[in-house]
Amino acid sequence: MLDAAWLICAFPLAGFVLLVLFGRRLGEPAAGWLATAAMTGAFAAAAAVFFALMSRDAADRRFVVTLFEWIPAGDFAVDAGLLIDPLSVTMALFVTGVGALIHVYAIGYMHGDGDFAKFFTYLNLFAFSMLVLVLGDNLVLTFLGWEGVGACSYLLISFWFSDEANAAAGKKAFITNRVGDWGFMLAIFWCFAALGSVRYLDLFGVAGSLSSTTATVIVVLLFAAAAGKSAQLPLFIWLPDAMAGPTPVSALIHAATMVTAGVYLLVRVNPLIAAADSWAPELIAWAGAGTALFAAAAATAQNDIKKVLAYSTVSQLGYMMLAVGSGAYVAAVFHMVTHAFFKALLFLGAGSVIHALHHKQDMRGYGALRAAMPITAGTFIVGWLAIAGVPPFAGFWSKDEILAHAWDHSVALWLVGIVTAVLTAFYMSRLVFMTFFGQSRHAVAAGIASGDGSASDVDVGVGSGSEPHEPPHEPSALMTAPLVVLAGAAAVAGFINLPFSSELHFLGDWLAPSLFGNEAHLASGAATQWLLAVVSLAGAALGIAVAAAVYLRQRLPARRFERPAAARAFYFDELWTRFVGGPGRRGFEAVAAFDAGVIDGAVNGVGRSVRAAAVTLRRAQSGFVRSYALLTAAGAVALLVWFLIRASV
Repeated sequence: MLDAAWLICAFPLAGFVLLVLFGRRLGEPAAGWLATAAMTGAFAAAAAVFFALMSRDAADRRFVVTLFEWIPAGDFAVDAGLLIDPLSVTMALFVTGVGALIHVYAIGYMHGDGDFAKFFTYLNLFAFSMLVLVLGDNLVLTFLGWEGVGACSYLLISFWFSDEANAAAGKKAFITNRVGDWGFMLAIFWCFAALGSVRYLDLFGVAGSLSSTTATVIVVLLFAAAAGKSAQLPLFIWLPDAMAGPTPVSALIHAATMVTAGVYLLVRVNPLIAAADSWAPELIAWAGAGTALFAAAAATAQNDIKKVLAYSTVSQLGYMMLAVGSGAYVAAVFHMVTHAFFKALLFLGAGSVIHALHHKQDMRGYGALRAAMPITAGTFIVGWLAIAGVPPFAGFWSKDEILAHAWDHSVALWLVGIVTAVLTAFYMSRLVFMTFFGQSRHAVAAGIASGDGSASDVDVGVGSGSEPHEPPHEPSALMTAPLVVLAGAAAVAGFINLPFSSELHFLGDWLAPSLFGNEAHLASGAATQWLLAVVSLAGAALGIAVAAAVYLRQRLPARRFERPAAARAFYFDELWTRFVGGPGRRGFEAVAAFDAGVIDGAVNGVGRSVRAAAVTLRRAQSGFVRSYALLTAAGAVALLVWFLIRASV
């Protein structure tokens, strides 16, 4: 079965090709079911590979499937090969599993859209690119998938491009990610120059003998790439705007796929991080902690339900980076898995609410929706408890494992992490209370209840099958079924790596062959870890209690917590805009002028010099035979004179 691992990528690629050829003819909903079948096939193939790998001894759980020779160029050769090991298979499982559920949801959500088939064409291409990224056995193939998800994210975020804001959001995501891609390309060049190879297994084989300077440069460049793709400070600005895309896109990008690519890349190159100078992982840890705190603070004052979840994603990615910088690679992957479940659930639940309220996204117009939407409310509450860190839900176990490693690494890092945890519980509770509890504030429900039929403050545009003035209600089973499945996963996924005994570290034992002994081990004792867990739980309870006092009981004014600066993400986006439009633009123009005048000027100058010399020499080529005979005779005389002089000497 391991030899057939290529099927994981082949299914979504086949779905993409078939949809390009026949998607418009298939129409709705057949095109959506074809795309979903492709993702389900990829998940089945990933599951089969997982069980095949499980049947091997731990030391033998690394396998390369070479498909063909891709780039033969002298000493530089790159194969199209798949690296099948516990890390790549783990990524493939939740990418395909959660992706298939999002595809099912999208069939209901995109109902009635004129470009229904095109949407699923992009989704399958996105999934193929992401699988190439996580399964590629070398940096160049990973970069191909990396660029593929970047291009697809542009197509999906700006899917409704007739709205200028959506088109701008897509361009912003694409351009911001190019900054990180620059770091990735330089890292590839540096690896080949220093080691003569870009294959992961070759890099890991010599990582221990690398100079710390070389390893540090490569790690920092890859972290720059990860900061762009995984939305870390200062390159996070694209992700909140990416909410412009359809909600299934938000779930796919922000939950299980694109945004976790940077974290995956750093976990993949853990032997290089181990060989780098100590300040490199320290940089990753503090960047992650700072991003987590910054985004959590910004989320406390957002009123757009999807913007709250977007900043939440940035914050949770910061936790993962904190884990990577602390050497807690298992904790980073653990949180990546649990986050895929509860964040996909939260985004899809938000999509159901938006669908029910005719695309209204301002939470100030929500309220008391749990009675009208009991399935959405119940499943959303599971996701809320998971991300807030309430046991036994999944987020508690993965987040607390990160915080425990942060405590061992630096008390200051742990303190930032615990404050972020309190803020997370607060802003997610705020979202839940404003949406599903309290008094009804949406004009449709309030107007029907009072009998006046008023709906003046609601965007009454038709979308996804909802009719104007229709009261909130549960969406179709196509949209609620994935919520139920994801809620179940968000409730129990934490049990794959429990802290009570080494025998319960299932994920840690599974990932060990991919970590080459570089996983950090907790130095603090059991008593300390229990105390840290109690403090974390108390922090979650504090955040929930404060949110309840503000948004349920109205005992505290909301304006104390919803600061204008936080609502505008502390003006970070505005500062970026001013920089890029002012000194940044002038700097870019200066670089372009330098390139044109100096770099291109030098190349063109050499060409002009050669051309001038050639024009001069061309005069000797007159085409007259007598001239050539004269030159030949002169040459013969010159040679005779030279030999006579040499003989006399």
